[in-house]
Amino acid sequence: MRTAGRSTVVAVASRAPSRAEAFARDWGIPHAVGTYEGLLERDDVTAIYIPLPNSLHVEWTLNAVGAGKHVLCEKPMALDAAGVDRIAAAAARAGVTVEEGFMYRHEPLTARVQELVSGGAVGAVRAIVSGFTYAQGRPNDVRLVAALGGGALFDVGCYPVSYACLLAGKDAVAAAGIARLAPGGVDEEFTGVLGFPGGVTASIYAGFRAAYRTWLEVMGSEGALTVSNPFKPGPVEPLRLERLGETHTIDVPGSETLFTREVEHFAATVLDGAPQTVTLDESRRTAAALGALHAAARVREARA
Repeated sequence: MRTAGRSTVVAVASRAPSRAEAFARDWGIPHAVGTYEGLLERDDVTAIYIPLPNSLHVEWTLNAVGAGKHVLCEKPMALDAAGVDRIAAAAARAGVTVEEGFMYRHEPLTARVQELVSGGAVGAVRAIVSGFTYAQGRPNDVRLVAALGGGALFDVGCYPVSYACLLAGKDAVAAAGIARLAPGGVDEEFTGVLGFPGGVTASIYAGFRAAYRTWLEVMGSEGALTVSNPFKPGPVEPLRLERLGETHTIDVPGSETLFTREVEHFAATVLDGAPQTVTLDESRRTAAALGALHAAARVREARA
């Protein structure tokens, strides 16, 4: 937020005043607030960033919108389409901007992938394969609590799901999922398939049991595009394009500091009326796909 240049970090809130004070002290934030409600009541705050556990995103986005604040909400904005619908209706009534915080969407790498795919670099898209894994080693992490919207699908699976929806450009019409559950009931591994109109399929994998890795491949009638680091790109990222028997490497310059572009673009939307990078229609599409995958896996478990 500070490197973005048009933002001032005013205050941080926690349910416990001591935690808010410690965070404010560590990061040089002027004000610490001991309740979330107290932060929303501040007249010197015009926008709220919400990084709470997934199950609280809709509730506190609605509370912030009700207080007249613009909101940048961490992904996933909601766990189903109905949650995004509630947010969209409230934001329209209040006349505020609400955007989902998918940082990778603001990076030049994503724009270049979109440009190549939409420009026919791989021909007609047939299949999308993508995933995100990392080893989750913290036993008390909120990501392992089902009541808080935990699990690999919602935590990191939302990335490949959102990318598949972005490239398909349409709502998914079919979903299937297999989940490996941890003792607490959340999915620690999730394998899913989405079907889109026009015969496009997307295979996604999310997991807490494998080492950190991200990947994206787009296969088409005339070639394939491989993105080895789609969700957390470095200062320069290579794309591998195989087309009609030839292979090309395309280097894409990125950002020295991740998340800066996200905040810059959000500020431009609020202050200048610029188009949102991640629209609420897109967030609804992602949430609907996540909800369908989650439900499909639960049905499979019940039948088993």
